Amino acid sequence: MSWSALHELAQLCGVLPAFHDLQGNEHRTSDDTRRAMLRAMRIEAETESNAKHALELLKSEQADHIVSPEFVVTAGHGVLIPVRKACDWSLCTEDGQVIEQGFAEHHVDLPALEVGVYHLTVTSGDHSQTALVPAAPAQTPSLASRFGRERAWGVTAALYGLKSERNLGLGDYADLANLARTLGEKGAGFLGINPIHDWGWSTTEIASPYSPSHRGFLNTLHIAADAIPGLAENQTTTELVGRVRDTVDRGARSVDYQQFRARLQPLLRDLFALFTQDADESSQARFRDFVQAGGDDLHLFATYETLAVTHGESWQRWPDAIRNPKTATRSTADPREIDFHMWLQWVANVQLERISGAHAMPLGLYLDLAVGARRDGAEAWMGQDSLAAGVSLGAPPDHLSPEGQNWQLAAFAPSLSARTHHHNLRSVLRQSMRSAGIIRIDHVLGLNRSFWIPDDGSPGAYIQQPFETLLALVGIEAHHADCLVVGEDLGLVPDGFRDALSARGLYSYSVLQYEKEADGSFRDPAHLRPHSLACFATHDTPTLYGYCAGRDIDWWQRLGWVDAGGAGRLREERRSSVAALVSDGAEPGTAIHNRLAHAPVAMASVQLDDILKEEEAQNLPGTIDEHSNWRRIYDASLETLGAVSELNDTAELMQAAGRANIYPDGDD
Repeated sequence: MSWSALHELAQLCGVLPAFHDLQGNEHRTSDDTRRAMLRAMRIEAETESNAKHALELLKSEQADHIVSPEFVVTAGHGVLIPVRKACDWSLCTEDGQVIEQGFAEHHVDLPALEVGVYHLTVTSGDHSQTALVPAAPAQTPSLASRFGRERAWGVTAALYGLKSERNLGLGDYADLANLARTLGEKGAGFLGINPIHDWGWSTTEIASPYSPSHRGFLNTLHIAADAIPGLAENQTTTELVGRVRDTVDRGARSVDYQQFRARLQPLLRDLFALFTQDADESSQARFRDFVQAGGDDLHLFATYETLAVTHGESWQRWPDAIRNPKTATRSTADPREIDFHMWLQWVANVQLERISGAHAMPLGLYLDLAVGARRDGAEAWMGQDSLAAGVSLGAPPDHLSPEGQNWQLAAFAPSLSARTHHHNLRSVLRQSMRSAGIIRIDHVLGLNRSFWIPDDGSPGAYIQQPFETLLALVGIEAHHADCLVVGEDLGLVPDGFRDALSARGLYSYSVLQYEKEADGSFRDPAHLRPHSLACFATHDTPTLYGYCAGRDIDWWQRLGWVDAGGAGRLREERRSSVAALVSDGAEPGTAIHNRLAHAPVAMASVQLDDILKEEEAQNLPGTIDEHSNWRRIYDASLETLGAVSELNDTAELMQAAGRANIYPDGDD
């Protein structure tokens, strides 16, 4: 295909012309895909004439720039920002406070700035322009600064799967606090869980923590109904919760989400009514303060939840008057219902914050930030100004799914997001880091480039993101929250990407079952990346014991992804792989966790599934109903977990490797 205005326009807008898959095969971007990607960014390019006109407008807009629209600086260091023409300038904080101003002929001479986000306004003649100036820390917080040590270990668990005598059939925030206390006593430095983003009050079918309605708000299904702030001593509360608790099947092996919602949601409405009537003034005041601090974002989110109760969760099907948040005024939604949904968020936040003081783990919670939110959910509705239309986030075929993945998640267009100063990303980061000591950014490659899949059937392609700006914003939020950042950097990693993350202090993510040399042999643990968090398995891979048993291969054959002959070859390869990790007669968990413990990595993470010898994975990528994803309940209850020998053995192993948070008799 000859070079054209369409090609040049697409390239200027960040549509990459090609990518290479894991096998090194090149996939070139088709013109149909280019047009679909540009449509997603609100750019008309259906014909060559359209493309030429759009290209001229874009070039004219760029030529008018006095200064780069986004300019990242390092906090604590002065900097010269080039300008194209002489101009007056002023630098403001986000709340509009002018902190510096002057006149520039060739450069704006900025002083050393504190960590934060600033706006630089330049004026030349009758033309003004405002640029975003993120002042990022040189590096994000480190393990040594938070932990006082260079090595730590922790456990990851599925919150929904926690079993206890007091919960209502789904692991809740009180269970999380109890698990944190148990693990902290064993010397663990952190407790990791899958995303706890909001699923949507009216959602009935979604059961994946990686398909949330909004990543900036919490999942209220995990609220502990017996620990509502302001109702701790309320007798009616005790009776209401007790009646619901009596209906729970303690022998259930998996979560029935619809049944659980039917139990929990009416109870929460009753508890809200009790709170408004009976809660002490101190709790009422704390709720009012939370609402005020939450501002427009919290109110708009609660408005979406309220409208979804009446009109259904998919805002694309709502009446025109409320389909856009700008026209969905306070008069279009029941204020009492809005208060209820803001109250739910307050309760969830209070319960999550309590965990920080409920355990002896110096790093606290290791929370997960999903790569995106559902296209029909609250985050997409609230962020329509930045939303890419007619495309979904996904991934090309890789080792996790041979068919590729269409996640049906909302994509945000870089140019549109820039106009809001990347408000959505920043608010999501801020919420996720609020109660976390560590945050894992799922598919951190999305800060550099995102794989968009058009609805019109065109092949997917990568879109370049403003990597330097987004990385700086991550660093700023991490600095303010004093939160370590782990970037899940698996998959098709561009050259230099990991080095860029490391330079900013982000930790890499190492999954032992994928850490192999070019000849297929497992990498020597001594050669793993030191500045990383390492684990053997994740929610998307076979568990440790499932890997040894080849459960993932069984599923691939059952689903027809491989035939009998292919499955046989994979099982033979797996037996060889297991033999390379576990010597004859050795216990698999002990052998592999020992390998993990003594690796030079900063943080070693062990799955609760592996401690409890679970073979079935939490999730099988590429499936929805075929595999029981995100539903399995652990066999061991929280009341008995502390006495599980495998947990104690793992804790002793980590202590012997110098990773423990506590040591007996003060031995350091």
